[in-house]
Amino acid sequence: MQRPDATTAAIPISGIAHIALRFYELLGFKKTAGPLGPEPVAILNHPSGVELNLILNAPSASAPNVLMDVAEKHPGITHVALLCPDIMAAKTRLEAAGIALSGGPVRFSAEAQAIFVRDPDRNVIELHQRG
Repeated sequence: MQRPDATTAAIPISGIAHIALRFYELLGFKKTAGPLGPEPVAILNHPSGVELNLILNAPSASAPNVLMDVAEKHPGITHVALLCPDIMAAKTRLEAAGIALSGGPVRFSAEAQAIFVRDPDRNVIELHQRG
């Protein structure tokens, strides 16, 4: 069986890893990690399996959101993270398609690493690998 061409093959996505939010520790979420990483981020997990990443370095709760690859941080949704089984293969595929990374690869822990890109509308998408 022939392997798909690295320039045309789809990047496998197995689900949503998390949606990063600036606020909310209500509704049953428990802090499980943080602050950690370059942002820094606190991680909240819910018994349903939903994970929230709280950006902790926002200067003001009333300022508009600024995306992940801009130094100044503000509250609000900054990106969506999609679970990706192999971010280095995804990086190779994105490069082959002429799509530049906006961040990463970043290793958050022994169990988590990610790369970041912007979609055509300039939204930040994290491809997140666990394990």
